[in-house]
Amino acid sequence: MNKLKVGVICYPSLGGSGVVATELGMKMAEKGHEMHYISSEKPFRLIDVHPNIHFHEVKIDGYAVFKYPPYDIALANRIAHVIQKEKLDLLHVHYAVPHAISAALAKDMAKSSIGVITTLHGTDVTVLGHDPALKYTVRYGIEKSEITTAVSESLRQDTFSLIEPDKEILTIYNFIDEDKYKPVDPGSLKKDLGIREEEKVIIHVSNFRAVKRVDDIIDSFKIIRETINAKLVLVGTGPEKIEMREKVKQEGLENEIIFTGKRDDLPELLAISDLMFLLSEKEAFGLVLLEGFACGVPAIATNIGGIPEVIEDGENGYLVELGDVRAAAEKAIGLLQDPVKHKMFRENALRTVHEKFDSTSIVNEYEELYYKVAGLNS
Repeated sequence: MNKLKVGVICYPSLGGSGVVATELGMKMAEKGHEMHYISSEKPFRLIDVHPNIHFHEVKIDGYAVFKYPPYDIALANRIAHVIQKEKLDLLHVHYAVPHAISAALAKDMAKSSIGVITTLHGTDVTVLGHDPALKYTVRYGIEKSEITTAVSESLRQDTFSLIEPDKEILTIYNFIDEDKYKPVDPGSLKKDLGIREEEKVIIHVSNFRAVKRVDDIIDSFKIIRETINAKLVLVGTGPEKIEMREKVKQEGLENEIIFTGKRDDLPELLAISDLMFLLSEKEAFGLVLLEGFACGVPAIATNIGGIPEVIEDGENGYLVELGDVRAAAEKAIGLLQDPVKHKMFRENALRTVHEKFDSTSIVNEYEELYYKVAGLNS
């Protein structure tokens, strides 16, 4: 089997794109391929050292002539350098802007014919695509790529609607690491968080941005608390966290809502959870839903974006309309009060991960694309 040298360009921070980019890279490394990550920082999921994984830092020098450091140009320079030094077979970039643009520039800099795969993750289309000044930039990045993929069918359709590229786009779903996300023993975690054994646990994992509508989750939970003895666990951090803490205080729910901050023990937190909430106004896929499903946690989420491709309404969770906090609360109460139905939803959630979003199948799809773009046989 031909071993490939793949340049991977992604954001190093938290978020679905960074998770998928690093999980995919680790799976490919295990298959024997060399994965070269090119970014401003080491991607946060690259915790385990693997001999086939390499990191190339993008350094940005400050010059008085520039008001803002030109990261996209610095990135292109670094990509070009790595293409030549490591003799890469292809590039896989996550996000059209700025990564696909930098990759196209890097090809010219390196005087290389290297192929590029661009994976669209959401905001590069659903947010930038509405901006006339950036629509053509996104289109350029897509059309300069040999192959473009989208993480959901919804995102693929949005791309054609908003960007109008003259290029086919393939849908390849996100996946999670089933070795990490699975039903586990949480030990004394529930007690450590001050949650009584008889209390139900609703969880939300977020970067606390406005688009996540954490305030809707709090409003819905307040209704749930009128009927069910429960705690709401909010995992993560972000720009709206302070505001949400203040809202919780105003609602008198300080003893019922737990802010955990950023955590590394998400499988254990999911193990103590009975239900997940995701009431976002935009989600290209909703990777956290898969993480919850793999741990046996059904979900209630908004009927937007790629979420309906993950949640089978009435089977592994429920879909509600954006902003309908009462409907979300009523669905939650009904499910949490019905142990037979909850058990069925839990089993269906586990089945969804293993039948529809199996990591082995999805990684194999990407690997076939890698060989195709590299012009090599497997």
